[in-house]
Amino acid sequence: MDDPEERFTALYDRHYRAVLGYALLRAEHGVAEDVCSETFLVAWRRLGELPEPVLPWLLGVARNLLAKQRDSRGRRQALVDRIAALSTERDAVAWDVADHVVDRTTALAALATLPEQDVEAMALTSWHGLPPEQAATVMGCSTRTYNVRLHRARKRLSRALRAEPAGGQAGSAGRPRAVEHGQRFAEEA
Repeated sequence: MDDPEERFTALYDRHYRAVLGYALLRAEHGVAEDVCSETFLVAWRRLGELPEPVLPWLLGVARNLLAKQRDSRGRRQALVDRIAALSTERDAVAWDVADHVVDRTTALAALATLPEQDVEAMALTSWHGLPPEQAATVMGCSTRTYNVRLHRARKRLSRALRAEPAGGQAGSAGRPRAVEHGQRFAEEA
């Protein structure tokens, strides 16, 4: 069988139920179907290099995809929990958009004082959720170098947020509200 489409169709017909069954034992129906589809997409892309027997390889791919799904759900839940921990019931009831606009403006002004490399280092971890190894790859440096850059960037952001903005609104103890929130971001991020 030299035709790639025929070869893939035969592979799919022979192993689809086994791969889906494997995924269904480990995830809800919608996730299992997605994992099964992605597994066969990987198989299609690597059709010329599939080992024999192919079923263990397919199940290994499905297993890895399921692990990525779990990790992704775990990171999302951790972010939701972190946001919930930083929010109080009072925030939901008495949320004043004007306070948050001032906070945002102050935070953006502090970020604008930082070198672009500092902002990128913090954004990759804090906003994009990349682990240090992946963020280091994006920035083209070692993980150790990235961690040092991130640490220094957070320190510079903390100092920039402590600087009194001209005409800024003061929060508790005469400090701008954004400084209170921003310091927490710089320390926790």
